[in-house]
Amino acid sequence: MKRGTPIFVGFLCWLMLLAWPGASLAFPAPQRVTTRSPHGPLAIPCENCHTAAGWRPIRAVPEFDHNKTAYPLRGMHEKVQCTQCHVKPVFTEVGKLCQDCHADIHQRKMGTDCAQCHSVQGWNIAVQKVRDHQNRFPLLGAHAAVQCEDCHKSAAVGQFQGLSTACVSCHLKDYQKTTNPNHVSEQFATTCESCHSSFDSWLGATFNHGAPPINFPLTLGHANVPCASCHVNGNYSLQIAPTDCGNSGCHLTTWRQTNNPVHSTAGPAFAVANCASCHTTKGWDSASFDHSVTGFTLTGTHASPTPTPCASCHVSNNYTLNSTDCMGCHLAAWQSTPTFGGNVPDHIKAGFPSSASACSTCHPITKWADGKFDHNAFGFPLTNSHALVANGGKVASCASCHIGNNYSLNIAPTDCGNAGCHLTTWQTTNNPVHPKAGAPFAVANCSTCHNTISWNTATFDHSATGWALTGSHQMAPAGKVVACTDCHVGNNYTFTAANTDCYGCHLAAWQSTATLGGNVPNHITAGFPSSQCATCHDTLLWADGKFNHSATGWPLQGAHVTTPCASCHIGANAFALTSANTDCYGCHQAAWLSTQTLGGQVPNHIAAQFSTSCVSCHTTWVTTGWLGATLSAANHTWFRIPHNGSVCSDCHLVSTDYSTFSCINCHTRTAHQPGMSHPSVGGQYVYGATTCYNCHKN
Repeated sequence: MKRGTPIFVGFLCWLMLLAWPGASLAFPAPQRVTTRSPHGPLAIPCENCHTAAGWRPIRAVPEFDHNKTAYPLRGMHEKVQCTQCHVKPVFTEVGKLCQDCHADIHQRKMGTDCAQCHSVQGWNIAVQKVRDHQNRFPLLGAHAAVQCEDCHKSAAVGQFQGLSTACVSCHLKDYQKTTNPNHVSEQFATTCESCHSSFDSWLGATFNHGAPPINFPLTLGHANVPCASCHVNGNYSLQIAPTDCGNSGCHLTTWRQTNNPVHSTAGPAFAVANCASCHTTKGWDSASFDHSVTGFTLTGTHASPTPTPCASCHVSNNYTLNSTDCMGCHLAAWQSTPTFGGNVPDHIKAGFPSSASACSTCHPITKWADGKFDHNAFGFPLTNSHALVANGGKVASCASCHIGNNYSLNIAPTDCGNAGCHLTTWQTTNNPVHPKAGAPFAVANCSTCHNTISWNTATFDHSATGWALTGSHQMAPAGKVVACTDCHVGNNYTFTAANTDCYGCHLAAWQSTATLGGNVPNHITAGFPSSQCATCHDTLLWADGKFNHSATGWPLQGAHVTTPCASCHIGANAFALTSANTDCYGCHQAAWLSTQTLGGQVPNHIAAQFSTSCVSCHTTWVTTGWLGATLSAANHTWFRIPHNGSVCSDCHLVSTDYSTFSCINCHTRTAHQPGMSHPSVGGQYVYGATTCYNCHKN
């Protein structure tokens, strides 16, 4: 190297130093030159890390607070040299993830989140989550003391993810070494946790005998039996139902030794597979049989073993009975009924059915002698007098009706006559004589009137015939009828007339109207219809008959109300009037004709040619009669009325001729005011009777 080289190099370094931001020489301000920091945007003074002696080495303890950055230093990171992480001058160009600085020796098998296992205190100081192994396989019991390498072979580079959690994956050799019982030869499942629920030791295993697939719960007597007592010679492949005690090979000998009853010959109910029907795991001697499952429930005296032991019915070990028929056991009691007498009928002669349901109809389970027959069950309840004397009735015994031990009667409760019990009574009746009184009194209809209390308390509902008895038709004292024969003369109970056909019974009263007189019209000559008595008369009293005249369309008003019927209804066909109720002239023609001579205020209707429509003027006929007649303005032929308070005769001076009138009767010459000589009419005015009307129309 040439001698001038060091000088040249020194010169270059001097120039670079001048260009450095930390350089400070006494140059004029305009001549100062700046340069960019190699550390990038680092807003701290250089002297916090560098010294005046040179850029390197930096200060032993730089004045930089890493906690104010986005990555505070904790644990072992605090002791690391800056350049070990910041290998580049720009300090922000560094990663924040563990793998940015640390190689993943787990080869990505544990994921990229190192912090889930490791901490800044060191790689070998695992966090609590790792120590507890809180993932899909928590470390419990003996597993907690095992080193990771014992399961995760090859230490850090071993398999950590996807490792099987099945016990047999680690404990296969333990499974293969078992002897009591030999799990392999007995084909035990490799689901170890089914029995080994504790992680502390293989010992103390418990097996849920009641869970699938075994489904054989060990209860009571089975619970404390050693496994080998049932699983003889290490046979753990038994497939026996909990109820199959006999076939199991455990209790077959016991079943064969039974003698009360001998199960092997006692039929299907005691078959070797049906032990559980009576026995429980509590003990053989506590057997109890539910007899109701046979369809024959044991109640009352049938209850077993007391008062009736099984052998009392199941004679000679016969447990194959399949009948609920009482006769099978009680035949002797049945056959004894012919000699009992009293209220006990001879069941044999009576033909009583021998089925269980028939026997139970009368006999309870508690005692045969307490047998009582429910007569209601046959549709013939024994009420009142039909009941036995012992029960408050009048029948001495069943034989009173069931003569000759005949218990096959099929008689309705209402068929008293046909029953053969009351036929003689029916035949001897005389009020009325029932055999001749028609269908209502037929031998099959006794209950229509009679009840079981007594024959003499018979009551007949007459309304059922469509002919209700009301008013005087009722029996005394409510009415006037003494006996049924008052109407049903000659035992005639076959009436078919309607209840409005009074004429059938009251012909004499009808005929008497011809002579009664007074307000009672002669019904015969009046042609009154004999089927319409009820139009005027009710059932209380004939004399109170009242006719509703308004029903004819001709209501009686005013003076018509008090007028006797005969005053209007005159002649042979007096009650066949068909005139309208406004046709006054039909009855009042004489009054019309009398207007010719009445005079006074009454005009001569004939001469005046008045209409015969009387109501045109006589509008007040309802209250005042003919008087007070007024002609309506609409019917007046000349001018408007009323006319200054005048009456008809003031204008109509000729009472026989209402076609003429005069104005000057009231409007006299002297009545005019002075000077009213009508000069405006040009001398044509003539004072006359009707001259005024020529001009003065109103």
